Amino acid sequence: RLRDTPEDICFEATANAIALHPARPLLAAGDVDGDVYLYSYSCTEGENRQLWSSGHHLKSCRDVAFAQDGQKLFTVSKDKSVHVLTVEEGRLETRFPKAHGSALNCVLPIDNHIFATGDDGGALKVWDLRKGDAVLEAHQQEEYISAMAVDGNGKILLTASGDGTLGVFNVKRRRFELLSEPQNGDLTSVTLLKRGKKVACGSSEGTIYLFNWDGFGAASDRFALRAESVDCMVPITDSIVCVGSLDGVIRAVNILPNRVLGCVGQHLGEPIEQLAVAPGGQLLASCAHDQKVKFWDVSALAGLVVDDYRKKKKKGGPLRALSSKAAGSGEDFFADLRD
Repeated sequence: RLRDTPEDICFEATANAIALHPARPLLAAGDVDGDVYLYSYSCTEGENRQLWSSGHHLKSCRDVAFAQDGQKLFTVSKDKSVHVLTVEEGRLETRFPKAHGSALNCVLPIDNHIFATGDDGGALKVWDLRKGDAVLEAHQQEEYISAMAVDGNGKILLTASGDGTLGVFNVKRRRFELLSEPQNGDLTSVTLLKRGKKVACGSSEGTIYLFNWDGFGAASDRFALRAESVDCMVPITDSIVCVGSLDGVIRAVNILPNRVLGCVGQHLGEPIEQLAVAPGGQLLASCAHDQKVKFWDVSALAGLVVDDYRKKKKKGGPLRALSSKAAGSGEDFFADLRD
């Protein structure tokens, strides 16, 4: 039997981190016991399969990420180590046992050889697998690095920190560029929008801060959600992000004009740890404290934008904004999900 989305995947411990493969229906997850799993997922009932598991980490696995070519899986842990596994069989290919002085919190592949890691103390390292060592080390932020993002050219790396600042680093020139003013609350997530012209950061206060690409010193705009926090955020389209919160609700939010479109899904009352979007942007995966990974159909979100573009084009209006009508129809679309 075919379903709209794959069935839930249940774990024996809470999954802290998930990632979806850039080309194939594969999901990687890391849990609080330090185990890493690879699953294949399918919309056919009963077809989700565990392909392998790896127990190399001694403590909680905090983040997982696929290399851009999909051949390797990067994992980082509270045990301060970075592991690089082969996706095919889960074999440990490269290991940096004492990669940082503090527990690691996040990892971001920049290209097939270069990747970045951030730790609980605010330190950032950029690594080159060909050299087997770090090529950039910086400690500009006071608190844990919660999330990272990189521009399309793999040149500018952004780091969100618990001290409320956004850090800007030049990977190509291997140097620190600048730090934003501190915002209220911890910055928990960072993502590029509007064809790379805008950067959105989520905060523990439930606010999304927006920065212009050429103006990282101060936020250009802020949008307070009616959510107690923004714990994680992924872009679905150029204007729409999905955000996960402490209340267990996944909201779809349009950026500029700033509007909450509705609820995509929820882990009832369980804080959401991480979100991941599948290639093509049709499917969203989420993990929470209920020890489950759930999948959500977000294909209609892209339609909200596309319809709008077409209508606006006919009128000869600007392309950028979603009309209130499009957001309104978004509300109707989500209403039955809430019921």
